[in-house]
Amino acid sequence: MRSFPHEMLREIYEQPDAIRRTLANYVDGAALKAEAWANVPLWLSAEGEILIAASGSSRHSGLAAEIMLEDLAGLAVDVEYASEYSTRQWHPARSPSVIVISQSGETSDTLAALREAQDRGKKTMAITNMANSSMARLATVSLPLAAGKELAIPATKSFTCQLVMLYLLTLYEASGRGRMSDADLTSRLEELQSIPDRIGAQLEHWEAQMAALAAKYREASTFLYLGRGVHYPIAREGALKLKEASYVHAEGYPTGELKHGPNALVSDRVPVVILAAVDRSCPDSRLRYDKTLQLLADLKAQQATVIALANTGDEEVAQLVSDCVFIHPASEHLLPISEVVPLQLFSYFMALEYGINVDRPRNLSKAVIES
Repeated sequence: MRSFPHEMLREIYEQPDAIRRTLANYVDGAALKAEAWANVPLWLSAEGEILIAASGSSRHSGLAAEIMLEDLAGLAVDVEYASEYSTRQWHPARSPSVIVISQSGETSDTLAALREAQDRGKKTMAITNMANSSMARLATVSLPLAAGKELAIPATKSFTCQLVMLYLLTLYEASGRGRMSDADLTSRLEELQSIPDRIGAQLEHWEAQMAALAAKYREASTFLYLGRGVHYPIAREGALKLKEASYVHAEGYPTGELKHGPNALVSDRVPVVILAAVDRSCPDSRLRYDKTLQLLADLKAQQATVIALANTGDEEVAQLVSDCVFIHPASEHLLPISEVVPLQLFSYFMALEYGINVDRPRNLSKAVIES
């Protein structure tokens, strides 16, 4: 069995098994386990409105969930910073159900948001990695992950398991609301269960490639991460991982926003990381991809330094960028689970380039219990 020099790298490699454990709690074969979802009908408001309150990486999974739940289940979703929710005025005309997301289930801002939602009479759901956490006990419904204990401060396996859990919730709601056929549900569950093997098959290659890229780009002063649609939250997460693990500045933007200001920063010392994977069976995904190709061509013309994540074998993207990281194809809303993993590895190796204790970055803690 391989030994790992840091908990973060070990936990990155544990992600396929962490996802399998989480799936086993909620899926039986190609169907959702009835008993695991028994309390969920108690939660969703009659209006079909949801507010997600979370912080840090958990908020990024919430932003991905917003796209999933709106696209596939037809629900109206807002995502709020947990630290802001309990300090904003309550508008009684709206009555969304509230999801709180937290790795520890103890994060003070998110716990305060949960209590505030309950004080306002909202139905609540907690998605945490600790089944006996304060949030899990207090919420109307708890959907715990099975990622296993996460020791490194930068979230890795808990984040991918959050994406899996939120996708499962999306399938449950889409099916229950008549927006997804039984055949489509079965097909999507089967594909979801293939994701751990797909990630496992690429991990060693990604590790070697991202180590090389970290050495190549260690002198960069800032990185701009770009993604469209459900990939934008992953751009945000990639930038956050880089900041917290390696202390290198990075920002995540929607891809189309680059030319609305940030492009002025692009230079030899400010590379661009673009998420350019595509689900070719999805017209909206193809449209986003075509627009991204045009931006890549423009960036090549301005001699920008670009790292792209693209479908395995996509030479069209590879020819337009400085470096290309390949991701095995998947459906649009499942691609984020895979594409975040090489970004985690990049942040890990950038931290090593600077001699940083990646498991314990300065000024950070695993659960923010004061704010």
